Amino acid sequence: MRAYRLLTGDDTSAFCHKVTAALAQGWQLYGDPTYAFDAANGVMRCGQAVIKDVPGDYDPAVRLGEL
Repeated sequence: MRAYRLLTGDDTSAFCHKVTAALAQGWQLYGDPTYAFDAANGVMRCGQAVIKDVPGDYDPAVRLGEL
């Protein structure tokens, strides 16, 4: 099965650490990152899709962050 996650967060080093941790756990970048201004909160937001091939079949109860 190929698992997919969309990592999101404010444009801070914490977001970069979140993506780096996912890469260290075997996730791979999928597509380009996204970057947008959140006018309601006055901050920039980032997003990055990641994928990972894992054994087994899809189950909606699986916590993707634990794969």
